Formats: sequence, structure tokens, C-alpha cells
Amino acid sequence: MDTISSFIDSLQLLSLTPPGWGGNLLRGLLHSLQIALGGYSLGLLIGILGACGKLYAGAFVKDSLACYTTLVRAVPELILILLFYYAGTDLLNQLMLLIGRDPVDVDGLIAGIFVIGLVQGAYATEVIRGAILAVPKGQIEAARAYGFSFWQTLRRVTLPAMLPYAIPGLANLWLIATKDTALLAVVGFSELTLETKQAAGSTKHYMLFYCAAGALYLIVTIISNQLIQRIERWSRRGFADGRSI
Repeated sequence: MDTISSFIDSLQLLSLTPPGWGGNLLRGLLHSLQIALGGYSLGLLIGILGACGKLYAGAFVKDSLACYTTLVRAVPELILILLFYYAGTDLLNQLMLLIGRDPVDVDGLIAGIFVIGLVQGAYATEVIRGAILAVPKGQIEAARAYGFSFWQTLRRVTLPAMLPYAIPGLANLWLIATKDTALLAVVGFSELTLETKQAAGSTKHYMLFYCAAGALYLIVTIISNQLIQRIERWSRRGFADGRSI
């Protein structure tokens, strides 16, 4: 009976109202999802531009993008986050001083989105580049035969046709983005991991809160997988078979 009572008392710590910490965990999860969505969207934009640059731009742009993707993929993400967050903030404030403005406090949410976006962009560049190369050349040649310009071909043929090849890789990047938000705890941003750490440290119920955080991440992954499967089926609606690549 004492064990059951102790277990029930522990679960009460997950309630949404004080003295429970459930509300804090959900707020942290919301912040994590905001950063993940923003960073993933920014990374996707960088990836599209980067892939096009690597495939179609001049030598200088190709070499610059190669340096960017190589460096970001070579350096651990935690180091990149610390570097971009602290060095980026310092450079911004130095620039503000040069133009005669007061230093600014960078919003944690914006900084988190920017950092995650830069990291995601390097990986997305290679995923999208490979997907574009997988598009049958006959489709592109047919678009040119119809008189499409480069940008029309890219928008109406290349990007839609490469989507089924890119989705598996981009789906993995989304799941990585949701977990990379946990690294922002080292810079003091109150996402799910930091909220969990504070709750566990205050109550000394480490197992309870870290298991709860793990369950929340798992729920996000399961829901994401369901949405990804729907998007993948939609992207392959013109294929002869309905199977995933």
C-alpha cells in the first residue's frame, strides 16, 4: 500500500497545476516544437537554395556551399550551437556599436531557430541535391522542349519530381530537428529538456520526469511519422505503384 501511495503521489507531480510540473513540461514542449518548425523551415529554404547553387551556380558559389556543408556536417552540433549562439550574438552587438546603436539582447526563440536552421540547411542541401539528381533527365529535357525557362523548369518540373526522392531524407531531418532542440538547454533556453531538468532537480524525481520527457518526444515522433507517411503517399500519387521509395 505504501508503494502504491508513493507512486500516486509521484504522478501528482505531473499535474498541470502547481505543485505539479506538467504545465512546465508542456510549455517546454511547445517551445521545442516552435524552434523545430522554425529551424526546419529555414533549413529547408537553405537546402533548396544550396542544392540549386551546388548544381547550377558558378564555381565560386559551388565552392562556398561545399565549405559550408562540409564544415557544418563535420563539427558536432553542440559546438555549432555554442559557436553560432555566443559568437553570433557578439558579432551582432559589435556591429550595432559600429553603427552607433545600443547592444541588443537576442531573443532565445529567434536565436534557436536561426542556429537549428543553419545546421539543418547543410544536411538539407545534400538531401535535395541528391533528389534532384535522381529525377529522370527525360522530364527536364521535355520541359526544355516545350520552351520552359530554367526557373519554370525548376518550379514546375524539377522540384515536384524530386519530392518523392527527398521525403525520406527530409523526414529524418525533421525528427533530428525535434531532438536537436534539446541541445539549446546549454544556452539556457527553456525548451523541454531544460524544463525537465529543473523539475527533476527541484523534486528529486529524476526517473519520473525524464521518462515523461521521453514519452513526449516519442508522441511527437509517432505523430510525425503518421504525417510523413501521408505526405509521402501524396507525393507519389503519379507513380505507377503506390509504394514508398
